[in-house]
Amino acid sequence: MSLFKKDKYPPHIQDQDLSAAKQILIFLWEVFKVVVISLAIIVPVRYFLIKPFYVKGASMEPSFFDHEYLIINEIGYRLGEPERGDVVVFRYPFDTSQFFIKRVIGLPGEKVRVGDGQVFIFNAKYPNGMLLEEDYLAEGTLTLGDVEVTLKSDEYYLLGDNRLHSLDSRAFGPVKREYVVGKTLWRGWPVNRIGILTNNLNYNL
Repeated sequence: MSLFKKDKYPPHIQDQDLSAAKQILIFLWEVFKVVVISLAIIVPVRYFLIKPFYVKGASMEPSFFDHEYLIINEIGYRLGEPERGDVVVFRYPFDTSQFFIKRVIGLPGEKVRVGDGQVFIFNAKYPNGMLLEEDYLAEGTLTLGDVEVTLKSDEYYLLGDNRLHSLDSRAFGPVKREYVVGKTLWRGWPVNRIGILTNNLNYNL
């Protein structure tokens, strides 16, 4: 007589146990697939396409206020270059762990002059200079400073919209292209200001 019992439980009970175990395995496999697929979508989007940004300070008022929550479009600058009027997030040149938000004023190869409370752009189209009209600024805003700089082929001149309270290119100079992270795309907070952001003003310069 055999010392081992081949069928400890009746066949129908064994089948139920196997069925339950199979269902658990199928469930775990489905969960695993969902997690993997989600990561495959979220990770590239989070690190290569869009990125959240939290506004700190008043340097971009009245366009952007302290504590506003923004989504930054990164893919756009992988396919193209920043344009005048874009509001961009970039790494602070003297401490790349910090991120700033400013507006693109001067483009590579141009000369920018700040004087008499205004901004002038010199380029191939306007070799004698052209006053930059900035409708996004609060009425009566002056751009203080006495600066004249010619941008290199990989540099941008960035200014805050709140010219009296902005640490920008007037202080730290032009910003290299490699430091520009992306362009503001969408405002998610506060609720009464939620919406897609259109920054480029299509200057004919």
